[in-house]
Amino acid sequence: MPAEWEPHTATWLTWPRPEGISFPDKYDTVPPVYAELIRHLVQVEEVNINVWNAEMEEQVRDLLRQHGTPLERVRFHHFPSYEPWCRDHGPIFLVREHAGRHERAIVDWGYNAWGNKYPPFDLDDAIPQHVAAQRKLPLFSPGIVMEGGSIEVNGRGTLLTTEACLLNPNRNPQLNQVQIEQYLRDYLGVTNILWLGEGIVGDDTDGHIDDLTRFVNPTTVVTVVEEDPSDENYSLLQENLKRLRTLQTEAGRPLQVVELPMPGVVEHQGQRLPASYANFYIANQMVLVPAYRHANDAIALAILQKLFPGRRVIGIDSTELIWGLGSFHCISQQEPL
Repeated sequence: MPAEWEPHTATWLTWPRPEGISFPDKYDTVPPVYAELIRHLVQVEEVNINVWNAEMEEQVRDLLRQHGTPLERVRFHHFPSYEPWCRDHGPIFLVREHAGRHERAIVDWGYNAWGNKYPPFDLDDAIPQHVAAQRKLPLFSPGIVMEGGSIEVNGRGTLLTTEACLLNPNRNPQLNQVQIEQYLRDYLGVTNILWLGEGIVGDDTDGHIDDLTRFVNPTTVVTVVEEDPSDENYSLLQENLKRLRTLQTEAGRPLQVVELPMPGVVEHQGQRLPASYANFYIANQMVLVPAYRHANDAIALAILQKLFPGRRVIGIDSTELIWGLGSFHCISQQEPL
């Protein structure tokens, strides 16, 4: 599995449905956020959008036109899905050089809506199979549950994940940690698996790594840290930070650890939402970062711009999107060259 900063053929998205459960009472505020994201993405790569049917495709086309988003690099696929979290239900692409050829394949992990929380999810679970058929790529099906947002790779053999998610009995209760690690090695080509502990407060995925800690190059991670000791996230993020400082790359070198702030408490209707600057998406020549109308937005963007000197780091308001309990990394999936 290549690192996210390696060259992309495209980004995959799944369009949210008005009838879906992800954005209760606020659906209408979400499509404009998608339009803004896509407006940036089409400047640097193709965007593939899974839609329910031809009617939804036409609605999305109209919306993108209204927001001044060019459609030349947008492709629509009638691959229906109940909810829009393409990071978790979408395809995981693999690459290899073999017999002088560059080859690609797709891993089709099982998807059960984060431990059977939001049935039905059979259509979402089928998305990788549709994409593999459309791309005419080999498909590997491990037969166990795994979400894209629960794993983070540096493309050199190291993978980061959390105990809270992968060891949760609502995913693969028949497997222990050693067995889960073997699946990751067998199906993603990794050799070095690093474990953090808990996820941030409000995260209904049971602790996805993409809200916590992300590789920005093969030897460096950014990790979110809460400055307020009275905040619920303070202790658990300190514990993860402490662990990171003891971990090593596949080459046996200490990880370089850069701290990212948190955007304070982001709430809607009294519910704490899993707002995190770590949920950025690395595209060709740019990094798209969720912003939350907080003073730390500018600080987070400056830190990431320093870490990605060859890319434009762009903040996009994610305050409406985060009501669905995810942001830009959660809704996207990269397709490598």
